[in-house]
Amino acid sequence: MAGLPEVTVAGTLTGDPELRYTQSGIPVCNFTVAANDRRYDQQQGRWIDGDATFLRCTLWRQPAENLAESLNKGARVLVTGTLRQRSYDTPDGEKRTVMELDVAEVGASLRWATAKLAKAARTSVPAPSDSAWDTRPAATNPGGDQPPF
Repeated sequence: MAGLPEVTVAGTLTGDPELRYTQSGIPVCNFTVAANDRRYDQQQGRWIDGDATFLRCTLWRQPAENLAESLNKGARVLVTGTLRQRSYDTPDGEKRTVMELDVAEVGASLRWATAKLAKAARTSVPAPSDSAWDTRPAATNPGGDQPPF
């Protein structure tokens, strides 16, 4: 059975990612990626920008928080996800259809930039453990400060 199309888009963030939280506390980040075609015009001796495609994107949970903390407007990104079509009526009664991307992965493009990665801190604390494999500091680890190897 065929599913929705999965696509990868290279483009530019048109604004800062918008991080918010659902009523149950789940992070969600919305952002727009603009992608356009460029070609070199030999007669004019310059690059010409083609029409831009704007794609509204949604990213959930920890990656949403990581994106909001890491990238800003103007950053070139690579975005992979599931393409969805949604129709709605405007307040004026007009029918509109939009394409949206449910994002699975997003990252900074290194085509014209460099990046230094830092592992994200865990947002939730694991429950206490009585396991001898617990690697928390000795003050909170009844098995000592080293795992029993």
